[in-house]
Amino acid sequence: MLKNIDPALNADVLHALRSMGHADTLVISDTNFPSDAIARQTQLGKLLRIDNVSAARAVKAILSVMPLDAPLQPSAGRMEIMGAPDEIPPVQREVQEEIDRAQGEPTPMYGIERFAFYEEAKKAYCVITTGEARFYGCFLFTKGVIPPESA
Repeated sequence: MLKNIDPALNADVLHALRSMGHADTLVISDTNFPSDAIARQTQLGKLLRIDNVSAARAVKAILSVMPLDAPLQPSAGRMEIMGAPDEIPPVQREVQEEIDRAQGEPTPMYGIERFAFYEEAKKAYCVITTGEARFYGCFLFTKGVIPPESA
């Protein structure tokens, strides 16, 4: 156990988050996403897991240590529902709450069409699958920077 590190973050996930650079992206996926097949095509090349937790719980843990690139660009994307791209299901509302809480202000997610999401996911640094069983619990996050402390 480590102090001030969310216990949902395992060693493999922490290593990947630390290894990512500014503007690298990561995928948080639900249990229905083709996680392993997509993960093999990412920069990391293997699937990471935060098992037995919801997408919102995994996002809370990840954003406790990873900054979003939100001031510079839209940095949190969600897979759109096929045929209803503007509909926001409960799983996405819960993740939106965690994003806003981590950012300290409203930071709206942008929608990504389902098949475009798969293509963007292949370009990501890594895929982290969760225990989220609800449909459309898939998200794409862009890593930001931590500015130096002012003197």
